[in-house]
Amino acid sequence: MTTSDETTRSSAKAWLGVVAITASLFTFVTTELMPIGLLTPMGATLGVPTGTAALMVTLFGISAGLGVPFIVGWTRRADRRLLLSALLVVLAVGNLITAAVPNYPLLLATRLVMGFAHGVFWAIGVSMAMRIVEQRHASRAAAVVMSGMSIATVVGIPLGTFLEDLTSWQTTFYIWSGLSALVFLAVAALVPPLPSQGVVSVREVFGLPIKNVRLRAVMITVMLYVLGHFGVYTFIRPFVENNATNTAGYLTVALVVFGLGGAVGNVIAGHTVNKNLRVSFLVSCGGLLASMLLLLTISSSVVGLMAAVGLWGISFGAANLSQINMTLAAAPDAFEAAMAINTLQYNLSIALGAFFGGLVVDGLGLTSVVWFGVILTGASLLVALAWHRAPATSAGADQGVTATS
Repeated sequence: MTTSDETTRSSAKAWLGVVAITASLFTFVTTELMPIGLLTPMGATLGVPTGTAALMVTLFGISAGLGVPFIVGWTRRADRRLLLSALLVVLAVGNLITAAVPNYPLLLATRLVMGFAHGVFWAIGVSMAMRIVEQRHASRAAAVVMSGMSIATVVGIPLGTFLEDLTSWQTTFYIWSGLSALVFLAVAALVPPLPSQGVVSVREVFGLPIKNVRLRAVMITVMLYVLGHFGVYTFIRPFVENNATNTAGYLTVALVVFGLGGAVGNVIAGHTVNKNLRVSFLVSCGGLLASMLLLLTISSSVVGLMAAVGLWGISFGAANLSQINMTLAAAPDAFEAAMAINTLQYNLSIALGAFFGGLVVDGLGLTSVVWFGVILTGASLLVALAWHRAPATSAGADQGVTATS
């Protein structure tokens, strides 16, 4: 790399490109999770019970997970800026159709298509940001992009709930369609051309966890805590509304507290993953378990609810950044392939968490779904502890992400 190239990649425009990719993550995450904040009114309008309405999250996650290894493999020669731009077009059109949809089956079909775009973004987005800045700033760029998830929970999902209270859930999705279009323009203007790098065929993507023992262990660990988290988080609105002490007005506040906690957790993990990645994840996973137990014991009061949700957000934000570093450290020479596998299992876990959580809610009630989360998060912690004792099998397995592919 020439000195001129280094200067270009260090420029303010490079970091503006990172901001544009972060905005893309914000838009994708809010689109994926918006139905959680709008679950009750959307279910009522479309004539489906709460558990069935959660299929909006389930199908989105299924397509995001199952489709990504194929699409990443098939587009391995495509410029990543053009690919991201196409994904944002799918998102804008999908949100527009969601707002105007006349029935629930068509809404589910639309969400299914948008899920494919969402999954591909997760496979390429972080690596894009890490490539457009200097190599020594790659880890910082990854943390900046991941902050888009925290911003989505702090601003996006509560804002969607607020807009629905003022207008309707359809208006919320119209607004998000326009936002997707604006982010598309930002990516086109600010992200430089990025020819594909370090990508592999579909067969090699699926073969990676078979060959890589460390990556398999990470996948199991992440699958369990994501199942537990989204099994509970999908039903946070009815959980809050079901408590006589906490009126529906507390929902937006709880979502903001969760999102702020996520931002704090992301910042904390940004400093700790390079020092001790395994301990960072163990502590954050333990925090997830503790927060769900607090939901069961002290959430009847407003202060107790906010304390539990705040710890939940901090722990989830830290766990997310930790697990991405764990995934990439397990396969440092197959950057996008590792992220494709990560996206597959993460989004399938979101889908299955929402699905099984819905079955538990409809069959046993809202308290039982929190116990569902406790059990799975506890299992993730046990697997992580066992992995902590296992010998490393990949170079750099104990380090955070510090280099591009």
